[in-house]
Amino acid sequence: MDMQACTEALRAKVGDSSGLNATLKFDCGADGVAYIDGKSVPNSVSNENKDADCTVAITLANLAALLTGELEPATGFMMGKFKVSGDMSVALKLQRVV
Repeated sequence: MDMQACTEALRAKVGDSSGLNATLKFDCGADGVAYIDGKSVPNSVSNENKDADCTVAITLANLAALLTGELEPATGFMMGKFKVSGDMSVALKLQRVV
């Protein structure tokens, strides 16, 4: 799954109201970013590299695994598959989205 496919999958999962009430960025390094604006109405998902309340540094392969259900968020975090910086409470709300 490439970054565009991940962005579309996130857009479908987030919908109009994610319940995040915050901004979150998946930073896949050279592969790009997926930015969820959970403060806007309706919520939006883009590939803009903007500051976010919470940033998840993750590989594109691991992001795809999260989105397809192959990787559980808590398990991925405990195994070091991704790193979270910023507001950890936003990351915890992420389980509702992915």
